[in-house]
Amino acid sequence: MFLKRVSLLFGANDDLSKYPFTIPSIKNFKELQLEKKVTFFVGENGSGKSTLLEAIADKCEFNTAGGGRNNLFDVDQAESALGENIRLSWMPKAANGFFLRAESFYQFASHIDQLAKEDPLIYNQYGGKSLHHQSHGESFLTLFHHRFNGEALYLLDEPEAALSPARQLAFLRIIHDLTKREDCQFIIATHSPILLGYPDADIFSFDEGEIRKVAYEETDHFQITKYFLDNRDRFLLELFKEENEEDM
Repeated sequence: MFLKRVSLLFGANDDLSKYPFTIPSIKNFKELQLEKKVTFFVGENGSGKSTLLEAIADKCEFNTAGGGRNNLFDVDQAESALGENIRLSWMPKAANGFFLRAESFYQFASHIDQLAKEDPLIYNQYGGKSLHHQSHGESFLTLFHHRFNGEALYLLDEPEAALSPARQLAFLRIIHDLTKREDCQFIIATHSPILLGYPDADIFSFDEGEIRKVAYEETDHFQITKYFLDNRDRFLLELFKEENEEDM
């Protein structure tokens, strides 16, 4: 492991009435201890998990639009709102890594195509061809297989966005191989109950106004998915009944 602790420091000029300090989990956050090679951030949209992950990427000097330290391209509204307030504690510091931002992956793929105009061999890191010439899911797995390697920190924001359930399972194997054989560390913000099932990982929930460690079975992702699969007809009946009552 490389990254051991994430701390939030408030400055004298920070306006706590403005974003991102209006997010309860961020406002109440002080310090996060990282003890496992794989850590998950979970929570509803807007709970702050991506905000913190992006700030970590910014402090690591990864491109917050997606990529590593040497991937220089811009995407609107990709700047970290929290990076200046984050402090990272390392042992030792990882020089290598990558920030995957699912929502701007298209722009990252275009950036690689631009680099390939001068150095076509760069495609060797991405399966030998443009990421745009692969399906969305294929391009993600290609990135994980060919671009990710040893002794690195990988920050992934909703990597399941392009992955079918079967490919999510394939991704779990990639995580296993990279952490066990090549000494990598992952911090992943996700909504996927499949990814969250990775063994011996820490899961931090950003719901209820704080960042707290939870068990896999405690997550809404597990509970709602399990209830739906076990009680599909009843679940849908209750769901549509509530909608019908709202329409009356």
